[in-house]
Amino acid sequence: MPDVSDQPYPNAAEVAPAAALPLPPGAAPVTLAPLNREQAILEFNRRVLAQASRPDVPLLERLRYITIVSSNLDEFFEVRYADYLEAAAAMGSAADADLQALSADAHTLIDEQYALFNEQVMPALAEEGIVVLNHAERNPAQRQWVARFFERQVMPLLVPVGLDPAHPFPLVANKSLNFIVRLSGRDAFGRASSIAIVKVPRVLPRVIKLPATVCNKGEQGFVLLSSVIRAHLGDLFAGREVETFSQFRVTRDSDLEVDEDDVTNLRQALRSGLTTRHFGQAVRLEVVKSCPEELSAFLLQQFALPAAALYRVNGPVNLVRLNQLIDQAAADRLRFAHHEPAWPVHRLPRSQSIFARLRQGDVLLHHPFESFEPVVQFLREAVNDPDVLAIKQTIYRTGSQSVLMDLLIEATRRGKEVMVVVELKARFDEEANINWAERLEAVGAQVVYGIVGLKTHAKLLLVTRREGVRLRRYGHLSTGNYNPRTARLYTDIGYLTADEHLTADADAVFHQLASLTAMKPPRHLLTAPFVLHGRMLKHLHQVADAAREGRPARVVVKCNALTDPQLIAGLVAAAQAGAHIDLVVRGACMLRPGVEGFTERIRVRSIVGRFLEHTRVLYFRWGDDDDHEALYLSSADWMSRNMFRRIEVAWPIHDRALRQRVIDECLVPYLHDTREAWLLRSDGHYEPVAAADGGPGVSAQQALMGRFGG
Repeated sequence: MPDVSDQPYPNAAEVAPAAALPLPPGAAPVTLAPLNREQAILEFNRRVLAQASRPDVPLLERLRYITIVSSNLDEFFEVRYADYLEAAAAMGSAADADLQALSADAHTLIDEQYALFNEQVMPALAEEGIVVLNHAERNPAQRQWVARFFERQVMPLLVPVGLDPAHPFPLVANKSLNFIVRLSGRDAFGRASSIAIVKVPRVLPRVIKLPATVCNKGEQGFVLLSSVIRAHLGDLFAGREVETFSQFRVTRDSDLEVDEDDVTNLRQALRSGLTTRHFGQAVRLEVVKSCPEELSAFLLQQFALPAAALYRVNGPVNLVRLNQLIDQAAADRLRFAHHEPAWPVHRLPRSQSIFARLRQGDVLLHHPFESFEPVVQFLREAVNDPDVLAIKQTIYRTGSQSVLMDLLIEATRRGKEVMVVVELKARFDEEANINWAERLEAVGAQVVYGIVGLKTHAKLLLVTRREGVRLRRYGHLSTGNYNPRTARLYTDIGYLTADEHLTADADAVFHQLASLTAMKPPRHLLTAPFVLHGRMLKHLHQVADAAREGRPARVVVKCNALTDPQLIAGLVAAAQAGAHIDLVVRGACMLRPGVEGFTERIRVRSIVGRFLEHTRVLYFRWGDDDDHEALYLSSADWMSRNMFRRIEVAWPIHDRALRQRVIDECLVPYLHDTREAWLLRSDGHYEPVAAADGGPGVSAQQALMGRFGG
């Protein structure tokens, strides 16, 4: 495979945005209208929600899919929808129709979610003896227990606020549970203030399991905190009658806005921003379906929201918290069977030093079918090895508790040179990353925060070891995060290597992140924002040329999102030239497949299964032999932000056996999945792929679990 250009990196400011880059040579101007990105995100959540209606999915896992949709929609409103509103405001009335369509689509999806929750999943759980009891359904013993629980555990933490000129509407935090109450009569001072707000502290559990002594035999009873408070609201307002009330929850714009050109310390600026994140501009208001019109109108006015921002839900205003029920329910048979990721003993013997094994050749790990523990062991071995002199690692999402970060701290204490590139702006992980950065600095590690204006999303771990008279590098590259917990839930590829070219390139990336100096591009790693986008366009051009000349022309891309206009244009041009293209895109895809004259040779499928598909694999073929084939693994999705506003890496797989393994495990099974696959239609909607024989079909994830003994 030819090397990338020897020209020095341009400055990040000199890298053109996607829209300014030329189309690949030979590409016709694309007039095909792209699909709407925000609606594509809602479509993805419809596919997730469909898992909750499948009878072959265990019941508690069906409930979990419902909570996942709620969590996804929270982030959608906090980030995507908030940005969309801002852009729409700038466009004025020209954006009204799109905004109304998006709002209507979101309302429909949420209505479908609650209908599935109320009409299918909860009744099915009740048949299995797992019941969530409201006040009317609780027997006398249960009501007595709930009353004591409220009196002892809940009421002391509640402070109702009666509204009047001296008690204005309180500041309500993002996604917090609250009640609005209308009271009869007069307050203790003889005034006719009728509206009160009750804010519910986050420290209180949202799902409470009733003791077996008050439940029917064979039944597991639960009550929701909102139901407990609702049944005893009157206890908070002695001498007055609660006429009507409603739960409510407001979702706010939660994207941290920091002017990086105007701060001297990014960490301090972000920590300051975290204190105000929970009180950004309101974008959505949720109330229960029975909320009186006058109360919902009052709340909309307080949050300065239009009527379209009101969501009346038929159930709890925060379904995410029902994860607590899933965790507490004693019913393993209603969950997925336990999966224990396999240690690759044949390729990575436990009795052998990982360093010694890597000197024999590279090792590829396919998570979660294979264990993440070898990565932890690789770092642990480096920490304990007196011949290891230096460790360098990037951190994007690692969690508030991390064995990897603990090992880096221990390595620093042992006197090794430790450099950690901590991405402080990993959305919703900022606080955890700031805390880790401070702990690392406290023991003497060198901590840098990447490049101003760019997120460091590349996943790299590099170890330098003294071996005789020379220094040798060992590395780990990954498509996913250094997070052992999510490594059990996300599909990703980890790549352990002692290849001197790849490890030298990784070292060059670390050098630039720390020094900010212009350097020659790595010869084997493709990096964003410098050469990755251009190399992908070049390969698409090569494929298009091959198709026009009648040679084999094939593209298979597996990623999480496809939204970059130039890459979409390159794919369309290659398809128009005659190339056959398969795209496995888990989430948002803006390319419209199946349009005659443009994209009839492009198939787009999405896999939604037990594990979150996260692997990025890029395959191109533009001829008859291996010199006309390229296969990359990457940390980057095909989005403009990844190509131009992030530090990303992609690396080629040269070894034939490993390349074939990636194709056999990461591409072929997903192209033949007939159980968890969805096909994108040209109108932007998806339809499930059905098995030809009408049977249950074949699941790529299940097949891989079987292959690795899971």
